[in-house]
Amino acid sequence: MTKFKDKEIRVRLSKVADEEYTELNKLVGDEIKQGITSSENQMILRSIQRVVEWLKSNPFYGEQVEKSKFPLTYKKDYDITNLWRVDIAAHWRLVYTVRSDEVEIICFVLNIHDHKKYDKVFGYKGK
Repeated sequence: MTKFKDKEIRVRLSKVADEEYTELNKLVGDEIKQGITSSENQMILRSIQRVVEWLKSNPFYGEQVEKSKFPLTYKKDYDITNLWRVDIAAHWRLVYTVRSDEVEIICFVLNIHDHKKYDKVFGYKGK
């Protein structure tokens, strides 16, 4: 495990984020079986994997979201006190919260969204 300010760091996925990540992994696996070596799905998966590694080194890597912009569902479902986002490939977003105690820091990935779904969750209007 990596340390940040003498605390262990773990990156965990919420159930929803894990389902999204698993589906993306499956799509990429199917593409590779078909001989596809470069696709948007593969680019997004590599981008997520890269961000997870960065979070293990610095849990505050992303852009902090203002509390007034926290989606109500995140407040209700995850009881968050902070929220961070990272832009990943193909205009997708990785959204996470950081939790800490005396022993460790946990980056809890809440969702992995495409741009359209991210705008909907955060209440942004399309152009």
